[in-house]
Formats: sequence, C-alpha cells, structure tokens
Amino acid sequence: HNSGTVKRQVTEGSPGNSRQKTSHALAEEDADRMKNFKNSIFNVAKNKGIDPAVIAAIISRETRAGNVLPSSGWNEGGVAFGIMQVVARCNSPKGGKDSEEHITQAAGILIDFINSMNKSWPPALQYKGGIAAYNCGPGAVTSQDMDQNTEGGDYANDVVARAQWYKHHGY
Repeated sequence: HNSGTVKRQVTEGSPGNSRQKTSHALAEEDADRMKNFKNSIFNVAKNKGIDPAVIAAIISRETRAGNVLPSSGWNEGGVAFGIMQVVARCNSPKGGKDSEEHITQAAGILIDFINSMNKSWPPALQYKGGIAAYNCGPGAVTSQDMDQNTEGGDYANDVVARAQWYKHHGY
C-alpha cells in the first residue's frame, strides 16, 4: 500500500471532541521538549517511511517527551525502556534512552505491528490498529474497535490526535 496515503489519512481529520482537544493540549505542552528529538525523529521517519508526527505523538504519549522518564531510561516497573518505552521482554532495547537508535527500533516495532493488522481493514485503520498494538500487543487488537484493550481505552485515538497536532506544528 501507499504509506503516503496512510500517513495523511491518519493525521488529517476535523478537530473535534474534548478528548481530541485534551490530546492536542498535551502535545503542545510537550512541544519544547520534543525539539530535543526532532532531528532524530525526522531521520528515522525518512529512513523507515513513517510519519514523523506519529513518532512524536508516541513519544508524547509514552513519556511526555521524556518528562516522566526516570534518568535510568526505564519505567517504574523496569519493564519498558526509553522515550518510546520499548518493552524489554519482547525486544532487547537498543541505544540510549532518547537516541536515534532507540527511536529507530521503536519505529520498526510500530511498522511491524501496522503490517500485522487485518489486510481487509482500510489502510488508515490498519495504521491506527498498529498504533493500538504498540500499546497492548497485536493479539489484543482483534476488531476495528482497536482501543478496547489499550491503556486508558484511548491509546490509539490519543496518539492520532497528538499526531494531528504535531503535523500542524512542523512534524
């Protein structure tokens, strides 16, 4: 499929409900910190063929652009590592906590999840399902109601809304 089309379908959309507004506000709060990773985000996006706004959105959702990440790079339970929270039992973390190598690994995991979604779904939903799977695992994304098993029941919708904000602000 044409990833350019998918990119646009995911990050376009009407500004709408209060949840979207909350997501946009959180993305904006993280924008100054996100600048620290912007070059790496763009390099990875170009190399992997993925929307930089989606990478930024996941960094925002997972660690508030590093703001809530302990200095060790590991989350509280020691389960996930780095600004994109790579789960260690599934993938041995690569690189430093906010390195381009880390972002490359995490983006690769996301792409694998997108590619594992049901091929009968429209491309935008495969993309969104891959975002949900990044949070809850591909086995938990069984229908087009992809957020039913994600953290807070809103992971994919929140990431897409944050990506819309980043798309309109230079990503």
